[in-house]
Parts: sequence; structure tokens; C-alpha cells
Amino acid sequence: MLSMEKKMKRKKNTVENVIHGIFLILGLITVASVLLITIYLVISGIPAIREIGLFEFLLGAKWESTAAEPKFGILPFILTSVYGTAGAILIGTPVGFFTAVYLSKFAPERVKRVVETAVSLLAGIPSVVYGLVGMLVLVPAIRKLFHVPDGASLLAAIIVLAVMVLPSIIKVSLTSLSAVPKEYEEGSLALGATPVETCFKVSVPAAKSGIAAAIVLGVGRAIGEAMAVMMVSGNVPNMPSLFESVRFLTTAVASEMSYSSGLQRQALFSVALVLFVFIMLINATLNFLLKRQKER
Repeated sequence: MLSMEKKMKRKKNTVENVIHGIFLILGLITVASVLLITIYLVISGIPAIREIGLFEFLLGAKWESTAAEPKFGILPFILTSVYGTAGAILIGTPVGFFTAVYLSKFAPERVKRVVETAVSLLAGIPSVVYGLVGMLVLVPAIRKLFHVPDGASLLAAIIVLAVMVLPSIIKVSLTSLSAVPKEYEEGSLALGATPVETCFKVSVPAAKSGIAAAIVLGVGRAIGEAMAVMMVSGNVPNMPSLFESVRFLTTAVASEMSYSSGLQRQALFSVALVLFVFIMLINATLNFLLKRQKER
């Protein structure tokens, strides 16, 4: 009997060790993929930065990659990406957060199921469809409403990105709010607090780390989008203005890579490197702030 138990225990330990090994290998593959991408972008992007000059590349206000005397200044792309992402988050975060609060704490079960299904469908729509709808509906509406020559602008890109980040913010925030222990809310209600006070003074603070993670995901989605913003922003390398056509870092790479060569192609790899570093810095900063909040 004892030998049988030992065999079963050995078999169980063997299975667990195999599973742990598989998980370790998958984790190492993920890390290796990130390292390979980083190394490739650094190797491909540094030569152009050396030839153009770091300050001229990052702070130059003109991008004329196909001119007789080409210029490769990406400051308009950087500022456009910053303004576009910030605008999308400023619009999308309140809408997504309050939608998640309503669904988690106040919505009837039937309404909650319908809205959750709609949010899931919104997350599954390809970005090119967002761009197509924006190009056919939003761009003409901006042109007529604000009486501008062309509705393809930074404003159109911000609105499209704000809609695209909603599913990430709503779903992650909803999961975090639903995970708050019921005892917290019951104790607050027992002490005389109203349901709204309980929600915003107990449930939301308890779920703040998950809500912040939702915003981080929204930032990543907004800054990394290319196809949809290319279709509604006009894709012109201007300095950012709300009602003018602009070009993002992502669209700069996507729009010229197919016909680029020589220094132009190397400069596009440098743009990709800047975008990669930009995203890493944003994620690292937000994660650092989240950890500081948890420690407090």
C-alpha cells in the first residue's frame, strides 16, 4: 500500500515538474522574443540616427524623405502621437470607467449582459473597419460641423482611438470591480453609506490597481494603432494641429516602408525604434507609479 502511494506521489511530482518546465520554456520564449525584437530594432535603427544626427532626427520639424535633399525630422510624429494618445485617453478613460462602474454595481442583469456582449463585439472589430467607418462618417461630419477644408485630422484620429480603447478599459475595470469582496460593500452599507458612496469610496479604491492597469492597456492600444489612424488622420507630416492632417509614428512607418530604400528605409527603422522606446518608457513609468501606490 505504501509503495503504491509512493508511486502515485512520484507520478504526480513528475507531472508537476513537466508542467513547470513547459511554463518556464514558454516564459523564456516570450522574453527571448522581446530581446530579439529589441536587438533587431537597435541594430537596424542606430545607423540612420548616426548619419542624420540624434538631435536633428528627434527635434527636426520637417520630414521630406523623397526630396532631392531629404530631411528626416520626426518631431511632428512624436508630438502627434503624444497628443493623439493623450486625447484618446482623456476621452476614453472617463467613458470606459463609468461604464464599468455602472455595469458592475448598478445595471440590471439583462442590461449588463447586452452591454457586455456589445463591448466584446467592439473589441473584436478589426482596426481597418474602425478606419473605414471613420473615413466615411466621422471625417465628413467634422468637415461640415467645423467648416474646415478636410475633416481628416488629429481630431478625427483622437475620436477613433478613444472608441478603440473603450473595450480594454471597460473589460479590465469591470473585472477588477467585480473582484472586490462583497464584505467591503456590505460593511459600508451597514454603516449607513449610500450605494453610490459605497461604490466610489470603497469599491473603486479597492480596485484602483486593476483600473490603472486598464488605462495602461488603453495607452498601449492607442499609441500602437496604425491602420485606423492612417485612414482618418490624413497622413501628412505636419506639426500637430487639431483640424489639420497629421502623421503618427506608427503611420510614418506603415505608409513608406513598402517603397523605401537606402537611408529612407534605415530612418523608418529608426522611427520604429523611437516608437518602441517610447512605449517601453510609458509602460515602465505607469508600472512604477502603480507599484508605489501598492506600497503605500
